Amino acid sequence: MSLAPSKLLKIVFGAGLFVILCIGGFTYKHIKSLSETSENVNETFTLRIELENIISNLKDAEIGHRGFLLTHDSLFLKPYQESLQKINSNLIKLDTLIITKKEQRENLDNLKIDISKRFAVFNKSLNIADDKAILSQELLLLLHEGKIRMDRIREDISVMLDFENKLLIENQRKNQKAIGITPLFFYGILIITLVILLMAYAKINKDLAHLKESNEDLEIFKKLTEQAEIVSKSGTWIWYVDENKYRFSDNLYRLFGVEPQSFEANLENFFGVVHKDDREGLGQEINAMIKHEDLPFTTYRVVQPDGTVRHLKAYAKLIEKGFRVKKLLGVTIDVTDEFESFKTIEERNLELERNNKELSDFNYVASHDLQEPLRKIQIFISRLEMEDKDRLSEKGQFYIEKIKSSSARMRMLIEDLLQFSRTSNVDSDFKITNMNMLLEHAKQELYDSIENKNAEIVSDHLPSMEVISFQMEQLFINLISNSMKYSKEDLAPKIEIRYQEVESKTIAVLEKSLYKYHHKISFIDNGIGFEPNYSESIFELFNRLHGKTEYSGTGIGLAICKKIVDNHKGVILAEGQPNVGATFTIYLPFLK
Repeated sequence: MSLAPSKLLKIVFGAGLFVILCIGGFTYKHIKSLSETSENVNETFTLRIELENIISNLKDAEIGHRGFLLTHDSLFLKPYQESLQKINSNLIKLDTLIITKKEQRENLDNLKIDISKRFAVFNKSLNIADDKAILSQELLLLLHEGKIRMDRIREDISVMLDFENKLLIENQRKNQKAIGITPLFFYGILIITLVILLMAYAKINKDLAHLKESNEDLEIFKKLTEQAEIVSKSGTWIWYVDENKYRFSDNLYRLFGVEPQSFEANLENFFGVVHKDDREGLGQEINAMIKHEDLPFTTYRVVQPDGTVRHLKAYAKLIEKGFRVKKLLGVTIDVTDEFESFKTIEERNLELERNNKELSDFNYVASHDLQEPLRKIQIFISRLEMEDKDRLSEKGQFYIEKIKSSSARMRMLIEDLLQFSRTSNVDSDFKITNMNMLLEHAKQELYDSIENKNAEIVSDHLPSMEVISFQMEQLFINLISNSMKYSKEDLAPKIEIRYQEVESKTIAVLEKSLYKYHHKISFIDNGIGFEPNYSESIFELFNRLHGKTEYSGTGIGLAICKKIVDNHKGVILAEGQPNVGATFTIYLPFLK
């Protein structure tokens, strides 16, 4: 999973800042080390100078002391006294310089003791300088002791100088090492800084290119959105919740019938274009939107400057995530064409209702008014045949038979048309029905024909199905009677009714079905069959494959079968072979 460019840039910037801080820390530490080394060297030189000054001042004191001993002139005591003060000042400075050096502190203490003893010898020899006896005896001893003390002082100073020399050499070595590393260190810092700058430049350059590409894509998307709004007759708008400000897209102004951005986007100007009859209801919707920060689908009308009334539908949703401020994003669509189409559909539905009523009236006429004169014709023909048949000529009797046959066929045609009309009604309730019972009812309905034809009907057990009972019973009646009607003269009809549950995707005609499973019911007979090229046209209304004199019928029975199967969202297929038989297969959908 790749990081977002902004997040990656933050990481790179953070890493660069961390490296720079580390470099700054290392630089500070390095410079501080150089500074401390330099300070140590300076302290060493200062300490050496003070030690040398002590020797020099001691020599001055010794010269003044000797001069006084030789001349007894108090003028020689002045450099002696000044040297004592200078030595005290030197010791104070040394005390400050070696405050952190424990070993030198011990050496300094020894030096102070030896100097103190040396001046004690000075003072003692000065006190006895006037006594010649003592001069001959003790003074020589004191001068000898003074020499010994002076040698001790030189030895103490030599020890301290040796120690400082070692420190000086060590500090000089460290200083030289630090000075030698410094150019490489700063060069390394420079290289790292340049690398970071180059990385930052490359990243920024890449981001700028990406930003430029994104801006181009956004510009293209903006143009496409504008075109899409024009094509789809829609507009967009934004309500900035916290600021209570609005922004309308250009095409929203066009939906209002005005030029883009021709007035300020606010509610007052917006309500100026809303139809006066819709303002109150829409105002309530807007108030609810402001209160709940949400706008469900709402429709209203606008009146364009030329008087044209347009129907608009609006919807808005609050968007918070990914934005610094709350925004209500809205879409408004021109649904005038949809509204007009809805009105047209309503008018057509009314017309359809009128046609259905007229059809219902026709059914009533067909079932009562048309059949009534037909019954009278058949009654009168029957009476004429019974009472005056012998007085009719042979041709007259022939005509009476023709009238009887035509009136019977007319009655059958009217009944079939009524049956077809009833099967067009799909408002009947679907109920779970025992299909075996419906099949038995159909066989009872056709009992006389089955007996006369000596037909054999073999059936698998059928499951209960959700169907329109009377239509499904009529389907069984029509298919069984069709098989018996087109049976062979010299062979008793045999009809096999087979059932199977099938998966829709395994059947070619059901591959696009929304149902996963179908009931498959097959009616297989041993009749005269038909040519395979008639397998589709056989279900057309009034279509007959044989002449009226060969087989009776109106050509409506199989059309009724197809209508019933269509009402059940199923499929019916026919297969036939001449003189072999026919197979009618029904597929009815179900949920498992």
